[in-house]
Amino acid sequence: MPDPVSAPRGLRSWASVAWFLLPALALFLVFVLAPITVAVHTGLFRWSGTGPMDDFVGWGNYARLFHDQVFLGDLERGLHLIVLSVTVQLPFALFTAVLLNQRLRGRAVYRMLFFAPYVLSEVVTAVLFTMVFLPGAGMADHLAGAFGLEGLRGRWLADPSTVVPTLFAVMTWKYFGFHMMLFLAGLQSIPGEVLEAASIDGAGPWKRFRHVTLPLLGPTIRISTFLSVIGAIQLFDLVWVMTAGGPNHSSETMAVSMFQFGFKRHQVGYASAISVVLFLICLVFSLFYQRYVLRRDLSGALTPGGGR
Repeated sequence: MPDPVSAPRGLRSWASVAWFLLPALALFLVFVLAPITVAVHTGLFRWSGTGPMDDFVGWGNYARLFHDQVFLGDLERGLHLIVLSVTVQLPFALFTAVLLNQRLRGRAVYRMLFFAPYVLSEVVTAVLFTMVFLPGAGMADHLAGAFGLEGLRGRWLADPSTVVPTLFAVMTWKYFGFHMMLFLAGLQSIPGEVLEAASIDGAGPWKRFRHVTLPLLGPTIRISTFLSVIGAIQLFDLVWVMTAGGPNHSSETMAVSMFQFGFKRHQVGYASAISVVLFLICLVFSLFYQRYVLRRDLSGALTPGGGR
């Protein structure tokens, strides 16, 4: 039988937990679950955003998505940005982190300079690089002429074949410093004794990096990869300010298409369907990544007794 003294204490404990959870739960319901529910519901209607929502089309908006060449192009461009982020941006950030983890004069200044672009807002960055790539007068055109690349002059953001690589270069300038700092933190958490033992065993710099540093840096690399992929999927600010999805939809992302249809073309039902698909892509990727990639890291972090 329960102890009459401990039972009220247990109830008080649960009441305290519920009281502290209630504000967070209320915010989650209002700002997460409610918008998702509204978006799913709105995506079932053909609605302009004004007037009654009475033109029910069921799954018609979602079926339209996968026959829409613009949306299919958004998916393809999103995949290209993900591949470029994982294969170019993150290795560049890792190389820079390894370099700045060495005993290098002025490395604190270099770290600050490389991280500084991340502090800028996306809009400020986009406006800055819009001026850099300004046809005829921007710094990019002058540099292209100086290095014999006259064919690129005026094409950076105006040519469908160059606009996505140009946007990716801006993304890399903006975000690689963030990933560099993550890798630096991971590198500095590696015990020096482990690297010293590998050196004593005859391992050179490359073997130490390949067989000691990279495996111990694995959790940081996996988290950085996750953040990079999610960021590429949800990319909006830079693209909207710099190109608005042009030319001829060649730089649109799913978020830009959602904004275009919802606020420019007044097809709120279709834009809601895009938002739901975007949410589902992020959700499925997050669950899959956590289940199959971060599983070992999370199980290690949740070891009973604090991992002791």
